Amino acid sequence: MFVLSNLFTAIAKVCDIGLTIFYWLILVRALSSWLNPDPMNPIVQFLERTTEPILAPIRRILPPMAIDISPIIAFLIVIFLRHFLVATLYDVSFSVR
Repeated sequence: MFVLSNLFTAIAKVCDIGLTIFYWLILVRALSSWLNPDPMNPIVQFLERTTEPILAPIRRILPPMAIDISPIIAFLIVIFLRHFLVATLYDVSFSVR
């Protein structure tokens, strides 16, 4: 059963790393939006392409506001997933051993 345990541990680590990277991408995009960057900049385009699939549905759900709080909601979702999903996968991997 150690193989199954290692599989769950690996999935948990990959999810944790992916969510951490996504957290930082959202943070950099939110901070860069205060600076009014050039939309043709490849880094700005990359940030928009990687974060927009999550931020756009959140914006559709939220009522129109003067300030865009979709990054805050996305942060909360990422934190929840890191504490629930990743922790659950680690717990499953330890219980399978």
